[in-house]
Amino acid sequence: MLRLLAVLMLNMWAVRAEDLLSPEINILNELGKIKTLEKTIKDMEIEMERLRTENKAQTDTLKSLYDAMNDSKVKVDELIKQNTDSKVAFSASLLTSHGATNVGPFSGLQTLIYKHVFLNIGNAYDSNTGIFTAPVRGVYAFRVFSKADGSADKSVTAGLFKNYQHIISTHAQQQNGFYSSSNGVSLLLEKNDQVKVNLYPERWIFDNGEHHHSTFSGHLLFPMFSGDHLEA
Repeated sequence: MLRLLAVLMLNMWAVRAEDLLSPEINILNELGKIKTLEKTIKDMEIEMERLRTENKAQTDTLKSLYDAMNDSKVKVDELIKQNTDSKVAFSASLLTSHGATNVGPFSGLQTLIYKHVFLNIGNAYDSNTGIFTAPVRGVYAFRVFSKADGSADKSVTAGLFKNYQHIISTHAQQQNGFYSSSNGVSLLLEKNDQVKVNLYPERWIFDNGEHHHSTFSGHLLFPMFSGDHLEA
């Protein structure tokens, strides 16, 4: 009813109040015009609602596209980081300068610090502690070369440790002259696992700062992601 009154007021310019009772005015015709206007207004309201719905759908679509774009960016960033983290390799020897010396023997287990760094891509090896820390979960290969002076009572026995677990050893002994031993292994490491070489009690190891006889090396063969398992 209010809408009808509003329409009537809007059409006062066409039909003056004093003319409503005039015999020249066709009431049915005027009511028809009002009804047409009402339908037009109703159609406009429907169209506006359709546009609102369409606008909301477009907004939702844009939001979904924006979220998908952000997800893609995150994945690209992760791939870039994984590619950067997967470049891991190091190699070092005991002595940093010319000269030759024996390291040890010690009364207890002693971590060897390989101070002369040939290569340290990824900076996973710490030449201050002798410890390699895995930057990512993956399969790594390690190699240890040990040389020593011949001795009747001392051997060269150095063990590679994963965290606090002994994995492999280099061991050799002879009466005189120089002798050497080497060993290697591939390991599945979790991120932040540590690998180091320990000299066993009452053992020794030799190096020459020019020829670098005793070395510790390793590199990442390939990363392993969450849920990946090695074949038995």
